[in-house]
Amino acid sequence: MHRRYSRCSGFNSPVFIPLYSAVALVACAGNLLLLYLIWRNKKRHTTTNFLISNLALVDLVMCVFCVPLTASYAFDQRGWVFGAHMCHIVTVMQSAAVYAGCLSLMAIAVDRYVVVAYPIRKRAGCQFCWGLVVLIWLSSLALSTPTALHTVHLDLRSAGLQMAVCEEFWDGQERGRLIYSCFILLFSYFVPLAAVSISYCAISYHLKQRTTSGLMACQELRSARATWSRRRRKTFYLLLVSVLCFAFSWLPLQVVNLIRDLDTDFSILGKNYVNVIQVSTHLLAMSSACYNPFIYASLHEKFLSYLCSHFMFQRRKPGKDRGQRSSILTMSHRMQRLRTAMTAADLAGAVVNNVIPQDIYA
Repeated sequence: MHRRYSRCSGFNSPVFIPLYSAVALVACAGNLLLLYLIWRNKKRHTTTNFLISNLALVDLVMCVFCVPLTASYAFDQRGWVFGAHMCHIVTVMQSAAVYAGCLSLMAIAVDRYVVVAYPIRKRAGCQFCWGLVVLIWLSSLALSTPTALHTVHLDLRSAGLQMAVCEEFWDGQERGRLIYSCFILLFSYFVPLAAVSISYCAISYHLKQRTTSGLMACQELRSARATWSRRRRKTFYLLLVSVLCFAFSWLPLQVVNLIRDLDTDFSILGKNYVNVIQVSTHLLAMSSACYNPFIYASLHEKFLSYLCSHFMFQRRKPGKDRGQRSSILTMSHRMQRLRTAMTAADLAGAVVNNVIPQDIYA
């Protein structure tokens, strides 16, 4: 979380401004496409996809409030040019977006664990999903209250300087500032990282145990074993990439913010390098908004197949489109009837079909 803005010289702006622009464009395009793919098809309105949509919305908020305004404040010699009201609004939204993203990642991880550990449990409904999203945002706004209370907009033109600043000031409250810095580091990084890591380790353990017990019941299903092995590796890599991207993209900024709170005289970072270091770590953290769409969509077979089929359907005639969709629905209905009509002799195969997650985010 970037609680402080950094002022950079014009020498660095040709380097960072194109990078900020690329991050904003890629993140906005990817997350908008992810939202479109989820909400276009009502069959994809599941609990997990609802949470993924909220995460994509969080990334869009970060792209709107964090990336362009922070870049403008960092490189514009006039400082903060958006006024006092926008100073407080943007600061709160930036802080809330970071907390909402962390809470959304935790909710997705817990939801995935529940699906794997209790596969026959009824999934949560739409009202629960909306309530969970509202709770995430209200909690994020509540956690951002100290930032809002200590953010000050100062117009320095009265002092002879043609600039304005939008900063956090903790006058006479150094102890409170350090406590809040540790709180931010704990609840916006270490707690979400630990929760997501534990949940995904538990998911891997349950999948491994269920695969072993299910496939050992029928020795002739070697092809199913190979198929599940490939899917299990892909699922493991997907979960691993999501954890690593969150860990490595946000850790540098969290460390730099903590050092700046402890080292007020810049003896560690150095006055000549602190601005470049701050902006670089902030850019790396904002790049996490680019990774999530690729993690949750591009590595997701059903998202890719739906994307291809959707644009293919758009090019075909309406009559042909309806006929093909009807055929697909009919085939899906027949397959469902075959699954429900399985006899006791097919129990081992049914176990394999149930433990092999056709789509971990379905």
